[in-house]
Amino acid sequence: MPKGAHNKPGLTVVRPGVHTSLQDLGRFGCTRYGMSQGGAVDLHAHAWANKLLENPAHCATLEITIGMARFLAEADLQLAITGADMQARVNDSPVGNWCSFSIKRGQSLTLKAASRGMRAYLAVQGGVHAVPVLGSVSTVVRNQLGSLLAEGDFLSADVCKPGSARHVPARYIPQYSDEIELRVIESGQVADFSPEALRQFYGSVYTVTQDCDRMGVRLEGNPIPSTTGGVISEGIALGAVQIPADGQPIILLNDRQTLGGYPKPGCIARIDLPRLAQARPGTRIRFSSISLAEARRQWQAFRRFMLD
Repeated sequence: MPKGAHNKPGLTVVRPGVHTSLQDLGRFGCTRYGMSQGGAVDLHAHAWANKLLENPAHCATLEITIGMARFLAEADLQLAITGADMQARVNDSPVGNWCSFSIKRGQSLTLKAASRGMRAYLAVQGGVHAVPVLGSVSTVVRNQLGSLLAEGDFLSADVCKPGSARHVPARYIPQYSDEIELRVIESGQVADFSPEALRQFYGSVYTVTQDCDRMGVRLEGNPIPSTTGGVISEGIALGAVQIPADGQPIILLNDRQTLGGYPKPGCIARIDLPRLAQARPGTRIRFSSISLAEARRQWQAFRRFMLD
C-alpha cells in the first residue's frame, strides 16, 4: 500500500480510524511455522461485502474496528459496506449499511464511531490490489505481516462503471445484541472439568472485558475450575475456549497464538464466531452445546452459499 500514488485509481486513507487493516479469508497451512491464520474475524460481514459487488469471497476487504475513518476516492468506484453501523457518508449524503454504493473521484467516504457492533467491512468492486504473502494479504501485526492502515496510504483498485445499489436481504442482517449465545463443540478435554464445573459453565452469564482484540476475547464471570493445572502445549483451533488458572474463559480468534497449554472444554462453532467478533466490552455471553455433526452441517451450508 504505497503512499503518494494518487494518480492511480483507488482510495487514499485520509484518516485511518482506530484499527483498520486489510483482511481476506486468512493464511492457511502456516501454523506449523508458528504463524497465525489471520483473516476477517467477522466472516459473515466480510463475505457479504464482497457478494454485494460480485467479488470472489477471497477478495480483501478493509476491516475497520470501532470506526472514525475517512477515505478519498481517486477514481469512480463501486463500494460496499457491511457489519457495524458507522453512519457512513459520501460527502454529505448518508450511505445505508449492508449495501453497495457508488463514489465519484474526489468524493470522501467518512465513517463515524460504531453505534452497534465493533467492526465494519468495506469492499471495493474488483478487490483491493495487494501483494499476497504466503497466499494471503491479511494483516497479522503479531507476525509482522502487513500493517495497520496509516494516513496517506493508498489502496489500489480498478475503475468501475457506476451501478445500482444492492442490499443484503433483511433476513441475513444480524442484530448486534447486548447478550449473545455461543454454541460449544465439546472437546476431548471436557473430562478435565467436573459435572458441577460444566453446569456452571453452561448456566452462567459471562461478560466481555476490555481485554479483547483479534487474538481473542477474555470473559469475566463465575470461575470454572478444572481437575488439571494444564495440558501439554498443543495446536489451538479457531474458537477454542481456554480456561486458564483463574478460571475465566478466553475465546481465541484469528490472530491467536498457535500453541497453548490451558485445558479447553470445547470450541465455539465457527458459524457463531461472527457474533463474537461484533461483541463490544460489556456484552453478556451465554454458552450452550452443539454436536459436531450439526455444527458441520451449518458451516457447510454457509460455505456453499457465501464462499464457494
